[in-house]
Amino acid sequence: MQSGSGSHLCGSYRAGCYQRTSRNSAGCTVNSAAAPLHPVSVQCQEAQVMVTVHRDLFGTGRLVRAAELSLGSAGCRPGTWSNAESTVTFVAALHECGSTLRVTPDALVYSTSLNYNPVPPGNPIIIRTSPAVVPIECHYPRRDNVSSNGVKPTWVPFLSTLSSEEKLPFSLHLMNDDWSAERASTIFQLGEVLHFQAGVSMENHAPMRLFVDTCVATPTPDRSSSSQYAFIDFSGCLVDGQLDDATSTFISPRPRQDVLQFTVDTFKFAGDSSNLVYITCHLKVSLADQAPDPLNKACSFNKASNLWAPVEGTWDVCSCCEMRSCGLARDSRRPHTPSRWQGGRARRALPSQLGMSQCASWPLSPSWRMPSQGRANPGEGRACVAGPGFGHNHFLASPS
Repeated sequence: MQSGSGSHLCGSYRAGCYQRTSRNSAGCTVNSAAAPLHPVSVQCQEAQVMVTVHRDLFGTGRLVRAAELSLGSAGCRPGTWSNAESTVTFVAALHECGSTLRVTPDALVYSTSLNYNPVPPGNPIIIRTSPAVVPIECHYPRRDNVSSNGVKPTWVPFLSTLSSEEKLPFSLHLMNDDWSAERASTIFQLGEVLHFQAGVSMENHAPMRLFVDTCVATPTPDRSSSSQYAFIDFSGCLVDGQLDDATSTFISPRPRQDVLQFTVDTFKFAGDSSNLVYITCHLKVSLADQAPDPLNKACSFNKASNLWAPVEGTWDVCSCCEMRSCGLARDSRRPHTPSRWQGGRARRALPSQLGMSQCASWPLSPSWRMPSQGRANPGEGRACVAGPGFGHNHFLASPS
């Protein structure tokens, strides 16, 4: 290329750099500043790519403008540029700026490009440089070695070795009316509502959902007592709420999957002068992602619609509550004495005069076990009711 008369501009490769040379009017060779051999550097990071461009892109000494550079088919503009260091920097996520992903047997390959589109100088009729595209690829290996620590071989396949049996810490508490804390006062009037909160601590276990399988009241600690009242029965049916004089219900929605709250109207046994009521509840858990079914449910009776309604799941899981049969027999640890039913409707044994005194204490001493298989986990919590009632209708809660 000739420029002017007798003046020549040429370029040559030197180790590590481009060297632009020219001759002055005296015929002496003049060396200009060196340009880097790799004017574009790329850093492939974990989730993004960083492209740094030296503005002397072609090693000619002419600095390109930041506005003439873009990244990818989307034409992303540079994030930063430095006039002092004559560099332009692009930072983009691997999937941005129109990049493409190619999967090979050994690697994930993200492809994009650095685009140079020169802006015509003052005279749009001529151009002094041509557009250029620099392909860019980031390769990420698909295979690597990881360690799960040493595994001692067993006589059966590792994945089929049974896990050990352990206990889950269940709890059952009487709460205040707004559920914010355990109830401080132990005095209840007949006609008031008991607020129960059942829970289980998951700790390092997979997420689980808690259910109250049964709750039975007896006038003595003997769970096989002839007088007993099951206010939760049939694997989670709160049958007490079906009575005309009751508002008992499960609280929906739950505060958490490992907590279940329910309310029960206070009651006493008709004709019993011992001023004692003992309550035994069985709690169990299922996997949180397991859909409720007739054996794992929490159902309340909705008097407005005259239907059973579940805390979660479809309405059909509660249909067995109306039929009084939900698949399996009651837990063997629960006394198998039928509740008091008349004409298919639950009848709670309450005194005709609510002025009679009644006290109750609710010591909770849970003892539940977690099976090694993925079945529902039954548990048992006991609460007894006791105390003098001199002209008052109240429940007295105290620890055992």
